[in-house]
Amino acid sequence: MSADPTGPVGPTGPGEPAAPGPHVLILGGTTEARRLAESLAGAPDSPRVTTSLAGRVAAPVLPPGETRIGGFGGPDGLAAWIGAHGVTHLVDATHPFAERMSFNAAAAAALSGVPLLALRRPGWTPGPGDDWHFADSLTEAATLLPGLGTRAFLTTGRMGLHSFAHLTEPWFLVRSVDPPAAPVPPRLEVLLARGPFTLADERELLVRHRIDLLVTKDSGGSATAPKLTAAREAGIPVLVVRRPAVPEGVPQTGSVEEVQDWLSA
Repeated sequence: MSADPTGPVGPTGPGEPAAPGPHVLILGGTTEARRLAESLAGAPDSPRVTTSLAGRVAAPVLPPGETRIGGFGGPDGLAAWIGAHGVTHLVDATHPFAERMSFNAAAAAALSGVPLLALRRPGWTPGPGDDWHFADSLTEAATLLPGLGTRAFLTTGRMGLHSFAHLTEPWFLVRSVDPPAAPVPPRLEVLLARGPFTLADERELLVRHRIDLLVTKDSGGSATAPKLTAAREAGIPVLVVRRPAVPEGVPQTGSVEEVQDWLSA
């Protein structure tokens, strides 16, 4: 599906005038965003819901309701879209590492006067038996990596592989929905797959590929957490990239149910 700069794809059709009544714009791409869209679609007297996706996956699994794919052109473009389509509530349910979109959402909400709530899953914390090492960026993670392992399961996303492209000695396994684009590390195997993955899946993968280091972002949530459990069980160190800063003053919650309450209020 191609990006539509004028309107959503859904029951009303692209580019049609905004319908009266509540209109919730979900900045999505996460499990929580899909759950929210599903819960609103099935609710009595449900509002009009549009989910915006960045378009980085070639064939995304679309949530219920209307869908918009592609960028807005910064905070001014997002604010203009909000006004043109009668958006009454804005929910930032983007990935914890989509920091630019979160700042754009905060600025657009201020420009448009539309209330904003951030739906952010809680981050991960190490537990007993975990051997975690932390980095503040992918660049720092690439600097620390050679001292921690030689066969790395790299789960930081295909868009950031260029940060590790200069590492010629370690071997990397990357799992992705779509093939990554160059530059990538020279010793790389790509496994094309779409999650979620079970603990049994992750255990088998670590053994089959003789992984001795897991590299991940602090994405949080339960959908991708089994790899952390598998690494703990196997005694494998984990290199964790910390989350970036988020806009100050934006109310947030980790619960889809609390977003529903906020919309009802």
